[in-house]
Amino acid sequence: MQKRIAIFGSTGSIGTQALEVIAANPTLFSAEVLTAQQNDELLVQQARQFNPNIVVIGDENRYQKVRDALAGTDVKVFAGEKALEEVAAMDCYDLMLAAIVGFAGLKPTLQAVENGKTVALANKETLVVAGDIVMKKAIEKRVPIIPVDSEHSAIFQCLVGENLNPIDKIILTASGGPFLGKKPNFLVNVKRDHALQHPNWSMGAKITIDSATLMNKGLEMIEAKWLFNLKPDQVQVLVHPQSIIHSMVQFEDGSIKAQMGLPDMKLPIQYAMAFPQRLVNSFPRYDFRKPNTLTFEEPDIKTFRNLALATEALFKGGNLPCILNAANEIAVFAFLRNRVGFLDMTDVVERTMEKVSYIENPTLEEYFESDAAAREFAATLIHL
Repeated sequence: MQKRIAIFGSTGSIGTQALEVIAANPTLFSAEVLTAQQNDELLVQQARQFNPNIVVIGDENRYQKVRDALAGTDVKVFAGEKALEEVAAMDCYDLMLAAIVGFAGLKPTLQAVENGKTVALANKETLVVAGDIVMKKAIEKRVPIIPVDSEHSAIFQCLVGENLNPIDKIILTASGGPFLGKKPNFLVNVKRDHALQHPNWSMGAKITIDSATLMNKGLEMIEAKWLFNLKPDQVQVLVHPQSIIHSMVQFEDGSIKAQMGLPDMKLPIQYAMAFPQRLVNSFPRYDFRKPNTLTFEEPDIKTFRNLALATEALFKGGNLPCILNAANEIAVFAFLRNRVGFLDMTDVVERTMEKVSYIENPTLEEYFESDAAAREFAATLIHL
């Protein structure tokens, strides 16, 4: 039987690659739900190609355009943030690919978990913001959460069959981004277009900037804590510029497992969608016969202070990761519009973390309040 996939965020980098996987495996998968925030033209194009049951356009101002474009089809069209949650709660799909960027992905993902649906999680912010609540609900509902991020997918793959073997630590690898080895006197002049040129991965704008500042790795540390039930000091980051080893697990006996491969997001996407099967594909293979040196080094947290701020949030917990994430989303938004400098993004995050009230054991409502307060304060720093 086909597995019915709901792609929340189908027009982004992860969503479009997931549709490539579905197109390559039409007997195994169908696209049941497709959603986008603003890219109505691509959403309509995807709907015509894959004929889903439902599409949702987040921007309600674009609803009429999408509905008219799909008037001659059987596709049901909805719009708005509330519609995203309502569709996530439906029984018309088997697996949600949570690929909405940022905090906006939290509510639909929680609805999917509440509804007992397997979640392939590409939205790390969901666990950064409210990991305790999401994972507790997933355990309560016995819902598998299968990571899609290449690093977390690597850890997940290394842990298959190791249920009874305690983890000593996990090692998340980072490419270092386009500015590896650069110092503040260089970074102060970095502009948007330069920061969007990642050396190894093809990703959306937000995650590419986060990779350049190392905030992405910081968010991944917090996500890993919740996904794999770890203590903060069990999560380590190493810079690995070649991006061949996607992450590693060290067990209590000292053995280390690594998951390796060429940098291609379609592989972890396909793995999450087909789990526990591994599907045949034509993706390029890493060839050990071709000489290639794999190197590792400590991250430079004095220059790339976002990683230090995220580590602080990881250890302190509470609503601090939520504040960190909200401030970062505002800072990246401003940087992509040339409203703030590359190094200034870190200052915005740091000042917001200092300003917004800390809550040790927040409720879900308090997470939303913390997110709003952090965004509001960060926006005042940038004069948005």
